[in-house]
Amino acid sequence: MKLSAGIEQAIHSVTMMCGLSGDGVLSAASMAEFHGVSASYLLKHLQALSVRGILETVSGPKGGYRLARAPEAISLLDIVLAVEGAEPAFRCQEIRQRGPNPLPKQMFVRPCGINAAMLRAEQAYRAELRKITIAALISDLNDTDDGSIMERGCRFLALHERKPTPKC
Repeated sequence: MKLSAGIEQAIHSVTMMCGLSGDGVLSAASMAEFHGVSASYLLKHLQALSVRGILETVSGPKGGYRLARAPEAISLLDIVLAVEGAEPAFRCQEIRQRGPNPLPKQMFVRPCGINAAMLRAEQAYRAELRKITIAALISDLNDTDDGSIMERGCRFLALHERKPTPKC
């Protein structure tokens, strides 16, 4: 199975937003710059994450994105489903019933064994992704980082985090 590059970009962007202050946001352009990716491609995925309630969109000149849920409440499966959609990776086309000299329909009352096996594998894959939260990824990073990765991210956030203008 091959996932789109948008999955990696979305996960890294969500983890980056964990470092924002309570009311801070990041623009799609700044996240794209930090990760060295296409802003328009990343924006498409950030919008999908917003639609699924993972991110919150703040409009206006100081607008951008921030987490809509706590990192403990965002799983890798949430992100994959937001970016890739809920359809299973394998979609049975019932080709066993095609071709020359097909067998009668009554020979195919049981579900296709290949389809059943692929769906079981998909369920296992999704169950694993469901177990891994953004908070757990950050914790793992903190356990292995000598401080360099976090420092780089913090420096970037200090320069690019947007704060809403107070309404007075």
